[in-house]
Amino acid sequence: MIFDSHSHTVFSADSEMRAEDAMQKARERGTGIVFTEHLDLDYPGDLDFTFDPQAYWRTYEPLRGETVRLGVEIGMWEQTRERSAAFVREVPFDLVIGAIHLLDGEDIYYPDFYAGKQKNEVYHRYYEQMAANLRRHDFVDVLAHIDYIARYAPYADPEIAYGDFREDIDAVLQAALETDTVLELNTRRLDSRRALKELVPVYQRYRELGGRYVTLGSDAHTAEAVACHFAAARELTEELGLKIVTFCNRQMESC
Repeated sequence: MIFDSHSHTVFSADSEMRAEDAMQKARERGTGIVFTEHLDLDYPGDLDFTFDPQAYWRTYEPLRGETVRLGVEIGMWEQTRERSAAFVREVPFDLVIGAIHLLDGEDIYYPDFYAGKQKNEVYHRYYEQMAANLRRHDFVDVLAHIDYIARYAPYADPEIAYGDFREDIDAVLQAALETDTVLELNTRRLDSRRALKELVPVYQRYRELGGRYVTLGSDAHTAEAVACHFAAARELTEELGLKIVTFCNRQMESC
């Protein structure tokens, strides 16, 4: 069974999705689902991107089974690394995702972050911190949404364009391979032909460098988004010779 290995329920500060609704939508779309709630310690904004792992486990462990897994999405930042690692040890998560949501302590979701900054400068820093933090966070199983910054950057052309950032992206891919971290194919933007076009060479290069495995993740915050655009994702992975996997008890499983 294919799993949607990246989703957020009410335990994430930016989501109101109920677990039951997410599970129902996953069943309708013929997938399993992994809940991966946000943990971004020392987040600089008003939201509290933390949660009680014990309460999370007590609440959702009865749902856990062949089609439901429990995980966490860690915001990778050097100053929070040790505390994030301790958090992961609190309960027996099935999957730990690592992500970059902050650059130099600022949230890249907000347009104000980009004011006065050139795209080349910001994207270089994004990939630089992604590669460095991936090596430092040796407890992460999967690297989330390599193209996350393209969702929100307010540039005229926000796409990641592998040809423009070849060295930076290669450094991230190499870090993933050296740390045995699986690359996520995030499906959030796969309804965009341009986004898909720019992602293809990234995953081609991952395959050329020796990458073999990907997880699929919708990053759903609403039930309707669960397993979104999975048909396009499966077609892409087949074309590139990549195998879709998920995790259970921190062990990789074929889908």
